[in-house]
Amino acid sequence: MDDLLKLAADAGHDISNAEDAIEEGAHGTARDALDRAADVLADLRARWPDMTAPERAVVGPSAKAVRERLDAAAARIPARQTLSQAPVEVDPEQEDSPEEAAGDGGGIAPPL
Repeated sequence: MDDLLKLAADAGHDISNAEDAIEEGAHGTARDALDRAADVLADLRARWPDMTAPERAVVGPSAKAVRERLDAAAARIPARQTLSQAPVEVDPEQEDSPEEAAGDGGGIAPPL
């Protein structure tokens, strides 16, 4: 059972690191730490069927508390922003597009 509790503690440590990163505004670092914690919790979840009833009685509530902390920390991270689409700018020095400048293709056959 010690290894199972160590996993829960490792996830908790990653969440603490994420919470610190959130306070510092390092949201990318926080996301990485939360991803590591989620991976550890997934490992615990995968081991669940093989756990004995006493192990489940201890690990289950611990993992639930860790998951609640993970969800609360994740909710504090702002959504990623995407760059906006800007309209195409015309280059005043380029009078024609490359296709128009080639005219008839300059004797080069178009690709098939």
